[in-house]
Amino acid sequence: MLESRRFVIIGFFALVGIIYLLRLFYLQVLDESYSIESSSNSIKRVIEIPFRGQIYDRTGKLIVYNTPVYDLLVTPYKARVDDTLRFCQVLGIERRDFDSLMNAASAYSRVKPSLFLRQLSKEDFASIQDIMVDYSGFEFAKSSLRTYTAPTLANTLGYVSEITKGQLEKQEEPYYRQSDYIGQSGIEKIYENELRGKRGTKFVMQNVSGVYKGPWKGGELDTMAVAGANLYSGIDLEVQQYADSLMVNKVGSVVAIEPKTGQIISMVSAPTYDPNILASRYFSKNYAALARNPYKPLFNRPVMASYRPGSTFKLIQALIGLQEGVITPESGFTHANCPVGCHNHPATGTVALGVMHSCNPYFYNVFRRIIYKNNIQNTFKASAVGLDAWHDAISKFGIGQRLGIDLPSEYKGNLPNKKYYDRFYGEYRWKFSNIYSLSIGEGELLITPLKMANVAAIIANRGYFYTPHVIHGIGDGKKVNPEFLVRHDTGVESHNFDPVIEGMIGAVEGGTARRSRVEGITIAGKTGTSQNKRGDDHSIFIAFAPAENPKIAIAVFVENAGAGGSAAAPIANLIIEKYLTRKITNKALEERMFKADLMSKVILPGQKKPISADSLKKKLISPDSVKKKPVVKPATTPAPKKQ
Repeated sequence: MLESRRFVIIGFFALVGIIYLLRLFYLQVLDESYSIESSSNSIKRVIEIPFRGQIYDRTGKLIVYNTPVYDLLVTPYKARVDDTLRFCQVLGIERRDFDSLMNAASAYSRVKPSLFLRQLSKEDFASIQDIMVDYSGFEFAKSSLRTYTAPTLANTLGYVSEITKGQLEKQEEPYYRQSDYIGQSGIEKIYENELRGKRGTKFVMQNVSGVYKGPWKGGELDTMAVAGANLYSGIDLEVQQYADSLMVNKVGSVVAIEPKTGQIISMVSAPTYDPNILASRYFSKNYAALARNPYKPLFNRPVMASYRPGSTFKLIQALIGLQEGVITPESGFTHANCPVGCHNHPATGTVALGVMHSCNPYFYNVFRRIIYKNNIQNTFKASAVGLDAWHDAISKFGIGQRLGIDLPSEYKGNLPNKKYYDRFYGEYRWKFSNIYSLSIGEGELLITPLKMANVAAIIANRGYFYTPHVIHGIGDGKKVNPEFLVRHDTGVESHNFDPVIEGMIGAVEGGTARRSRVEGITIAGKTGTSQNKRGDDHSIFIAFAPAENPKIAIAVFVENAGAGGSAAAPIANLIIEKYLTRKITNKALEERMFKADLMSKVILPGQKKPISADSLKKKLISPDSVKKKPVVKPATTPAPKKQ
């Protein structure tokens, strides 16, 4: 018994010894990482940052690409600068900048490299590369700068900037490091994981002075950086730039959609800015200037701004009334006992004429019939029950909810229901006389320009829509997000769209939008005038064309421009013609819209009157307004606070 225990103990220690020897053999012979660590004085591990994916328009034109640049890094404990004055002269910085940057780097880590100067061009790098060999502790790292082929789509594309401390701490996987760049808004943010690519690693040999001596082991352990996936958008760059030009000196939005796919053709937020000014070493200065601008060029109006839809909402009222059977295409109404006023127009004895002439009393009666299901009783309970049914039918058009576009911060708007009014009046203490303004798109309704462009697409498709989206393809295979292939039905049968579309065509041919009709193209449109507490009303127009085979649906909002036919309709119809024919026939109308300066009508919060146009222009930033600095600029890393 004792003898067997002795063999067990000996066997146990022998096994431990064998395991120890095998582990030692693995670490010293097989495991390359151990060899790399043990040779840290002569072998350096370099992280390769991949290029971000590029972005293309629907015709294959490049919108966003990368320009190679270099960042200068410093490792404080290795840094040796005997002649600080000469060093500063080489880099084009002040002595105080040098001290501040070195203090900031030391506060981060004395043994880890951190950013000293960012975004040196190839020319900058070439001019100082040889000189920097004399200064140990400094090294260059390849980087890239987002570059835009045209000064457009700033809010839609978004921007990239240095990752914040909060973002570093919250990241789910340890991918980003200090000074890395990350998409902060727009497409750059939504598709960050696809755009960022995959980091690479290479091992290089260097001498005691840090001078590069070639790849270690011929680079057999290196891994290549993989560039981010390219994105393919539905944007038509030519049409986008044309829409931008029409919205100069105006506040508002343009959203154009391809009805049969949901792809965004154009998206304008005005006033805007050149995206290149946030893709430079002057990011902090330019961002601060944009943030201070009272007209909020950083605010993405197509998906974030809220307006009352005005008369454009009458289209949905008509469709719900027809689907519910409370009206027919031949229904007509008088103006008697109607609390909403009417424009001076011929009789509206049909749905088509009601739409064509945008008759307020007509749609007051339509809404009343929807709420009471043709049993006209102005009671509290009937109003509440009818409103909730109306709310459910309207919500199928995407109103009062987020559509799910691939852009951040989409505003869902407001579509009131029973609970909404109960909070203000008390349960069953309100009735139709409290809510009738909803009939003509006023009252508590709030929508975004994106939603009204989607309504135009729904009518163009006669009852359905696909989630609007900017990007329709990801990577070489142009993979499509499956969410954008789901068809959403409104529950309105296709034949009920006939009288509404007839009225929309009539509005452009001889009604409220007749002054901006386009020869040779049948456009179905509807004007709207959104009430505004400050200054003139907002001008709205939604449309699609060609009416017989729709290829574009559009919504245009121009703040403080008055009636829908005065500004929004001409801009929309010019964009439609540009997209469908690549030319403009009505040059006089085009010139008038180019020259229209409507920003001077805008009354900002806290003001009693508009700002003059000249004063406003001084507040807007442009790339030309940024003065050229020396070729090398200090990084924006702040100096640490004094204890």
